[in-house]
Amino acid sequence: MSQTAARNLGPATALTCRECGESYDLGPHYACELCFGPLEVSYDHTGVTREQIESGPRNIWRYRGLLPVPTNVTDTPNTEPGFTRLVRADNLAESLGLRSLWVKDDSGNPTHSFKDRVVAVALAAARELGFKVLACPSTGNLANAVAAAAARAGIRSAVFVPSDLERQKIVTTAVYGGTFVTVDGNYDDVNRLASEIAGEQDDWAFVNVNVRPYYAEGSKTIGYEIAEQLGWRLPEQIVIPIASGSQLTKIDKAFQEFIKLGLVEDRPYKIFGAQATGCSPVSAAFKAGHDVVQPVKPDTIAKSLAIGNPADGPYVLDAVRRTGGAIEDVSDEEIVDSIGLLARTEGIFGETAGGVTLGALRKLLASGVLDPEAETVFINSGDGLKTLDAVAPVAVPSANIAPTLEAFRKAGLA
Repeated sequence: MSQTAARNLGPATALTCRECGESYDLGPHYACELCFGPLEVSYDHTGVTREQIESGPRNIWRYRGLLPVPTNVTDTPNTEPGFTRLVRADNLAESLGLRSLWVKDDSGNPTHSFKDRVVAVALAAARELGFKVLACPSTGNLANAVAAAAARAGIRSAVFVPSDLERQKIVTTAVYGGTFVTVDGNYDDVNRLASEIAGEQDDWAFVNVNVRPYYAEGSKTIGYEIAEQLGWRLPEQIVIPIASGSQLTKIDKAFQEFIKLGLVEDRPYKIFGAQATGCSPVSAAFKAGHDVVQPVKPDTIAKSLAIGNPADGPYVLDAVRRTGGAIEDVSDEEIVDSIGLLARTEGIFGETAGGVTLGALRKLLASGVLDPEAETVFINSGDGLKTLDAVAPVAVPSANIAPTLEAFRKAGLA
């Protein structure tokens, strides 16, 4: 890998430890050498205006002045993710008893999940840092995004996933070519293996390992878009799924950056987190009042959220508690029911992670924790076509009839 000192990473100025504050030059670093804390990208992005953003492309690169990517990022082939729909969910709001509800539907990205955002940022940074191979451990959606982005960029990909991954996500990764490896173990086993490989393969950029500080910043664009699409204001409440926890912490960071830059009014907002009960270490820590997240062995249909040892767990707890929010978890049955509710009311077929988020919203609302009068946004992070097995037992035809009018009448379908 190139060791060139000069880095064209736009407004990014350094990497800073989230624990002790030690600063490092921009480069392929992800852990503090002093305390082993995670590194975060620091910036000098003063002077960004609404007009500059609005004049940009209708994808995440309209926010390139706020991201750790080269200033000419749009000149190289990429999947151009982002600027997905913010859907006003009036039917769903009425059924739940909410005054105002929006769905940020990230199923509209190139490989149909929010992971296209983080991968696009990771790829742009990785190429600038001299890496030659784009790689990842994944629970599925990231595998799709990495394989597609590498194919579009004309470079090699190397993807590692648990062998029991949904068949749909295996097919939709393998189709892009590249090196694709299934591993006998859960995601935490796969992630551990990837970290070991990253230590040996100097020119491999594992997007969520050795270039994780840059990769994670891509999730900020969800928060940017929500604020812009709401007319340059923040929602009063937002419900976000938790896997590693990075999406939640980066949406919070996006809101804080917009406030600091004067792009939105500084007003209170509450962040709520959502997990599947079968993999809910952050929810458990929140409910117990703990600051430490104890790892668990995942057992849930929501495989895209099945990270038993979430890297950003403690920072999720900080963000949720600071904003006055909460974290809830839901059963597999509640996940499936919520997928169906979203589809029936708004015509949006979310994957299991979307069912987790809506399920947690419903539970928080029923318990009186979520304010029914406050403007609320929740994230649908992927397309239901990726997790068909989860809903196949309940998503069945109304009837099977002979091709005759008499049969139609007898079936009572009119």
